[in-house]
Amino acid sequence: MAHYEEVNVHGYSEFCKAVSERKGKDIFAYFSGDKDAEGKSWCPDCVKAEPFVREELSHLPEGSVFIYCQVGERTYWKDQNNDFKKNLSLTGVPTLLRYGTPQKLVEEDLFKPELIRMMFTED
Repeated sequence: MAHYEEVNVHGYSEFCKAVSERKGKDIFAYFSGDKDAEGKSWCPDCVKAEPFVREELSHLPEGSVFIYCQVGERTYWKDQNNDFKKNLSLTGVPTLLRYGTPQKLVEEDLFKPELIRMMFTED
C-alpha cells in the first residue's frame, strides 16, 4: 500500500479542486502535456521525464499527495495567458512542484533522479 495518495487530474479547474480538497497536506504536483489515446504526450520531455519521477515516488513523505496533472493540448499550453502560466507561474512542461513553496523542477531538471529525490525528502 502506497504511503501517499496519487490523484490524476486534467486541466486547471480539476487541479484546483484536488488541491482544495487536500488542504493542509504536503502536495507535490507533476504537470505534463496531454496524452493521446496511446498514452503518449505531445511533449517529448514529458514522456522522457515521467519514468524518472515515478521511480522516485517511493521517497515521497508519509501522508503526502502526488497530483498528476495533464495541462491540455499543445495549442492551449502555448497560449501565454493560460491558467497554469498565469496562476501557477509555470514556464514549461514537464514541471514538478511542491505546492505552496518556491520549490520546482522544470524540463531537463526532471531527467536527474537525485534532484527529484531531494525535493521529495527535504523538509
